[in-house]
Amino acid sequence: MKNKYIDLIEQTYDWPQNYFEVDDDGILLFHGINLMEIIEKYGTPLRITYLPNIAEKIKSARRLFNVAMAKVDYNGEYNYCYCTKSNHFEFVLEETLKNGIHIETSSAFDINIIEKLLQDGLINKNHYIICNGYKRPQYLENIARLINSGFVNTIPILDSLFELDDLEPLLTTNCDIGMRIAAEEEPNFTFYTSRLGIRYSEILPYYEHRIKHSKRFKLKMLHFFINTGIRDTAYYWNELMKAVTVYCSLKKICPDLTSLNIGGGFPFQNTLNFSYDYEYMAEEIIAQIKAICQQHNVQEPNIFTEFGSYTVAESGAVLYKVMQQKLQNDRERWNMIDSSFLTTLPDTWTINQRFIQLAVNNWHEEYERVNLGGVTCDSNDFYNAEAHQNAIFLPKFSNEHPLYIGFFHTGAYQEAIGGYGGVQHCLNPAPKHVIIDRDENGEIVTKLFAKEQSFQSMLRILGY
Repeated sequence: MKNKYIDLIEQTYDWPQNYFEVDDDGILLFHGINLMEIIEKYGTPLRITYLPNIAEKIKSARRLFNVAMAKVDYNGEYNYCYCTKSNHFEFVLEETLKNGIHIETSSAFDINIIEKLLQDGLINKNHYIICNGYKRPQYLENIARLINSGFVNTIPILDSLFELDDLEPLLTTNCDIGMRIAAEEEPNFTFYTSRLGIRYSEILPYYEHRIKHSKRFKLKMLHFFINTGIRDTAYYWNELMKAVTVYCSLKKICPDLTSLNIGGGFPFQNTLNFSYDYEYMAEEIIAQIKAICQQHNVQEPNIFTEFGSYTVAESGAVLYKVMQQKLQNDRERWNMIDSSFLTTLPDTWTINQRFIQLAVNNWHEEYERVNLGGVTCDSNDFYNAEAHQNAIFLPKFSNEHPLYIGFFHTGAYQEAIGGYGGVQHCLNPAPKHVIIDRDENGEIVTKLFAKEQSFQSMLRILGY
């Protein structure tokens, strides 16, 4: 009778699969790393970042788009930008920059990070810095400082019709700019049109009125982004077609316009049955852009993408110990973890985000259906089938054989949304954070980036 946890996984999914396998002792290997060895060295709860995966994702996307361009003889360049808001940590930015990417920013402090990266020799003034987001005065001042200091490829993307008037007095040199289209939202969304960007009907008139005859500004980029990301839906293709059509109309009256930024949205793997044809999507995007440009007799643009979650999500994992099992009625078993979902994986309760969830050890034990509970007093501090769509099965709990579990592909947004190093719900401390890399011989190298948050640091924040 096949009633072991490993039997369940093998019968349910293609197994083993990319990044995941199990050794003969029933221990999960993540990117070939024995996770129990990491746990035995550092303890739990534990956040890990596997740096080589970041480089792998960047190289993969760059290859996809360059091949797609070659197939249709596309006369434009491809530029990969990383969205810093997905993960701001220095070791992440350093890893991305090693792979020749450009940067997309969203707030004033991002510019301070750019200046620190320049100081450390990790970036130069020829990198593209795409400045998105609604711009408060400090953000505009920082952008202007960057441009005035010689960052020649810094491109502020206008989010409203008023930003240019606020930016111009701060500049001492000429400046390339972009405009963001206010795309239509998905049909089932609360609003019809994105609050971000400029309406389709206002883009050409604003260019004619405000930018065309300016001695300070040149319009170089049109920016397009939708919240649902790059997916094979009629909605996405329709919005892309509208954006490219606007680009063609604008190009005819604006010879300086050379680039179309199609934003971000390549998804990351969040389930073991994840299916997405990256190759098809890249090829179809490039083919459609070229076809529309040909219809309008316009030279095709350079393409920029802004990949955040796609770049970093699959590099991350969070590991927990199941401290105790509680039977709350005749059938609900609660496995209580040694941390909180509210603070370490906030997307699981804010948007019911699914992540890949697997046992770390005991794969040769029988399995049972459970709910997972965090340690805070909040009723929302849980992870279960009702909220996250798939039933949770884990090896049977035993005091004699402690059970450890992991959530995988958690490398985007979770630290920032959870308030890394700040005041956590119920004063739950931020967990240890370990960076995992490989040396020139392919051997695993680990480094403790941060210890578990201390009570002294938390009390200091609270004013004690």
